[in-house]
Amino acid sequence: MNVEQARFNMIEQQIRPWNVLDAGVLSLLAIVKREDFVPSAYRALAFVDTEVPLGDCQAMLFPKVEARLLQEAQVHRHETVLEVGTGSGFMAALLSHKARSVITLEKRAALAKLATEHLKRAGVSNVTVREMDGAAGLPGEAPFDVIMLSGSVADVPAALLEQLKPGGRLLAVVGQEPMMRAVRITRQADRSFKSEALFDTVAPRLDGFDEPGAFRF
Repeated sequence: MNVEQARFNMIEQQIRPWNVLDAGVLSLLAIVKREDFVPSAYRALAFVDTEVPLGDCQAMLFPKVEARLLQEAQVHRHETVLEVGTGSGFMAALLSHKARSVITLEKRAALAKLATEHLKRAGVSNVTVREMDGAAGLPGEAPFDVIMLSGSVADVPAALLEQLKPGGRLLAVVGQEPMMRAVRITRQADRSFKSEALFDTVAPRLDGFDEPGAFRF
């Protein structure tokens, strides 16, 4: 496989047509080596328009979904990011280039270990991986500028929204199969929340997010 040609094709044939036009995001996708975050058994799928299995019913998101969520998060260099659902560490690696610092939470020990190894090998120094259930976020270290849920939820927990700064954004894929929708929820200065529907998609369910008491919109 010609890796660089496959990467170019992924960006130009999958990602750009999905309204990912931010030059900074597109250049990141050319620089951050997605193949280094894919399990070796599935390395041939690194640039394919599909979810890549990570084991135990978990998967990397479609490349176009990762890219679109990153674009819509509108992360700035001075900002702090909380990611829930580390997976292979690829989204955290992308976020690390956009943000000042990233904390990423992964419930599954094997994935937390894998992501830590991937990020270390990639030379990423401003991401902290924590093995823990991310459904409640990190209230003791809030507020955050951006919260990224790298997987789907039935509803967005109010506890996570409360951990956003004014002007902060939470990105998530919300709903039930076969119909889910990516949304961006922004915290307003008056402590209210503005929700925007971004695009329809599907994504693997994050652990622990089916509990009642969620924020609905």
